[in-house]
Amino acid sequence: MTKEIVLIILLINGELSLPSFPFEGTMHECFAYGDKLREELSTHKWVEEDMMKSGWYLKNGMGTWHGFMCK
Repeated sequence: MTKEIVLIILLINGELSLPSFPFEGTMHECFAYGDKLREELSTHKWVEEDMMKSGWYLKNGMGTWHGFMCK
C-alpha cells in the first residue's frame, strides 16, 4: 500500500522541490495518478536546436517536472 506521492520538481532558481501529498492505494494506482498529475501540471517542450532544453515544463512557469515517487 502506498501512503503518499512525492513530486520531483526543479525550480527555475535551481532549487529542488519535493512536495508530497497523501495518497492511499496500490503502487499501480499511484503510478497512474503520478502520470495524470504530470499531464495536468506540465507540458512537454521539444527544442530541436538544443536538446538539453527539451523536457516537461510546469504550466505555472515555476520550473520543470522530473518525476515522482510513491512511498
